[in-house]
Amino acid sequence: MNNKPADPPRTRRGNVLLFARNFFRHPRMLGSIVPSSRFLIKQLLEPINFARARVIVEYGPGVGVITAELLRRMRSDAVLIAIEMNPDFVSYLRGAFTDRRLQVVEGSAESVDEILRRFGHLHADYIISGIPFSQIPAPLRERILKKTHDLLEPGGAFLVYQFSTRVLADLKRTFGYVARRFEPLNVLPAHLFICQPITA
Repeated sequence: MNNKPADPPRTRRGNVLLFARNFFRHPRMLGSIVPSSRFLIKQLLEPINFARARVIVEYGPGVGVITAELLRRMRSDAVLIAIEMNPDFVSYLRGAFTDRRLQVVEGSAESVDEILRRFGHLHADYIISGIPFSQIPAPLRERILKKTHDLLEPGGAFLVYQFSTRVLADLKRTFGYVARRFEPLNVLPAHLFICQPITA
């Protein structure tokens, strides 16, 4: 495991300003006006077995506060594929991080299977998401969740944080097993869901 600090996003104040500016431009794309708190990040990543995780995917990394902590904890031979639709965030992430384990892709989580194959992978150990599923049209949401389910390695998990519980029924229907947590020390307070496929 690599415990060296990852390249941090440039400044906390700069992160918040960039995030807030994009929130007002694209409020449906972002769930919150500020990046995730350290309390949320700690609880969200707790289920990950970093000693075994070789391929991790992050949907909607924003300004990279979760990305930085993932890179700090990941193995030296692991890879993190961050999929982001917002070109401002893509540009920021590519400039803020030089870690070769990180691949920043401008695109949709709907294309996660194609993106993984592009980098020579068929599955992921963990997939992390903070994209606001309740704001996504139901057919697209179902496609993303189904592909996510199918791409997880045995023993892997889909780790989700949301600011409402509206996606819970979809998660349960798709994955079968969903554990719930709650983190009040965040803006906004967040619901966390640990999703794993039920194997026969």
